[in-house]
Amino acid sequence: MRYNAFILYLVIEVSDKRLVTFWIEGSKRRETKDVLTPGDDKSTGILRTGGTECVRSFDNLNVPALFCRPRQAPMTEYRIEKDFLGEMKVPKDAYWGVQTQRAIENFPISGMRFGRRFIYALGLIKKASAETNLELGLLDSKIGKAIAKAAEEVMEGKLDAQFPLDVFQTGSGTSTNMNANEVIANRANEMLGSPRGEAGPVHPNDHVNMGQSSNDVIPSVIHVAALMEIDQNLLPALRELEESLAKKAKEFDPIVKAGRTHLMDATPIRLGQEFSGYRAQIDHGIRRVSSCRAALAELAIGGTAVGTGINAHPEFPGRVVEKISAATDTKFRVTENHFEAQAAQDALVEASGMIRTVAASMIKIANDLRWLGSGPHTGLRELNLPAIQPGSSIMPGKVNPVIPEAVMQVGVTVIGNDVAITVANTHSNLDLSTMLTVMSQRISQNIELLANVARVFAHRCIDGITANIDVLQRYAESSPAIATILNPIIGYEKAAEIAKEAGRTGKTVKQIVIEKGILSPEEAEKVLDPRHLTNPSKEMLGGGGG
Repeated sequence: MRYNAFILYLVIEVSDKRLVTFWIEGSKRRETKDVLTPGDDKSTGILRTGGTECVRSFDNLNVPALFCRPRQAPMTEYRIEKDFLGEMKVPKDAYWGVQTQRAIENFPISGMRFGRRFIYALGLIKKASAETNLELGLLDSKIGKAIAKAAEEVMEGKLDAQFPLDVFQTGSGTSTNMNANEVIANRANEMLGSPRGEAGPVHPNDHVNMGQSSNDVIPSVIHVAALMEIDQNLLPALRELEESLAKKAKEFDPIVKAGRTHLMDATPIRLGQEFSGYRAQIDHGIRRVSSCRAALAELAIGGTAVGTGINAHPEFPGRVVEKISAATDTKFRVTENHFEAQAAQDALVEASGMIRTVAASMIKIANDLRWLGSGPHTGLRELNLPAIQPGSSIMPGKVNPVIPEAVMQVGVTVIGNDVAITVANTHSNLDLSTMLTVMSQRISQNIELLANVARVFAHRCIDGITANIDVLQRYAESSPAIATILNPIIGYEKAAEIAKEAGRTGKTVKQIVIEKGILSPEEAEKVLDPRHLTNPSKEMLGGGGG
């Protein structure tokens, strides 16, 4: 044992490693998680803790570490590959090749990678392209079938670890297209008997990328992935939210409350009517998002480099799109104009705008619920939101509207991402959109976030809301704005005086009109019934207030 300041160490030699067990003085806590890896002289080694490793002496643990640095990854075996720029070291076990490796080293920026649906769509397009080129007699049968089989593994997620590239890269997505070409080529060659990483019959450009360019592949991938995410995730989630709001609108329909405009008292409204408005917002959002499907269903595949279709068979785009449609059970079509489809991403901006509108609707609904549930003693307290977790680390018993706040934070993120997508599209210079990868990541994130939070909103908040009926009724009856119904009887000016008196004295409008003899008690009961005021009536016509 060795004593070092306030830590007692026990060093145990195990093979070529030494384990350190240490006790913190004054406590019974003991840890053995750190490993010392001895140097050649066995007197110094590396103490690894978390993300840091420190070189220090074994013989005298009282001596400070010689130096510390970020923990190093284990050594990896490499193979040498070359392209027209020169040689590169590529991890021996990687399916990717030299161009992917260059991108790995060039773009260590965010750690954000392309998602599962994007990689699925990329594999699908490569598979459909290989099968089409086989049909057209452009690929050898063995090569074409091997490419299609390897691309199917990409679709299935078996090779996801082989797609390490950051979304912040070349704006056309060429690095990621080549990542797919290299991975599929290497896997296909492996299927045909060649060792991984060695040159085989399948070439990433000549065969896997036949009839394609990054400039038509990546826009097509983005559209396929986005439309699949919308159909399979976002629209179903929004329908769940709409259904939850519809149920509450029906449940709350009999409950009358004070309306509020500008956050101030307004004429009565039924709580169910408010919730029916929320439901309609989501219903309109579903319609809006659905309407952008037509634009996303247009695919740029077949336009190759600049939209002219150079190096692609004339039948290539139509056949590829048919296969994509069959595989996804979604009706895609070849773009009407390849030059538009590759020189800009207006379709993505359109879709993003519709998704942003839904986010704005959800922010409004969530914020309303925060207001209506505020309190419970000094707020509006008209609604009880589900109490799902403690709200404060210092105030006992406090519960906060955490789900609406999460919804609002997602909403502002979606709006920010929409701005990024819109601005990115303005940098579609001349014949190519050159911010495709960030646009893809942002639209995908927006769809996923909004879908997830819609479900959380529906089932962790909306479904559990209850109404404080007594509070709602009291507010409805005491609101001076109820005097609006008197406009057709006594005119706006006199009705305003009554409203002002009600506000000043605390009396209800009903009490004042009875006291002044404007209405009999029976008439007042009928005319000033708050529920009667929540629907249009031919009997009482006049200015409705503002």
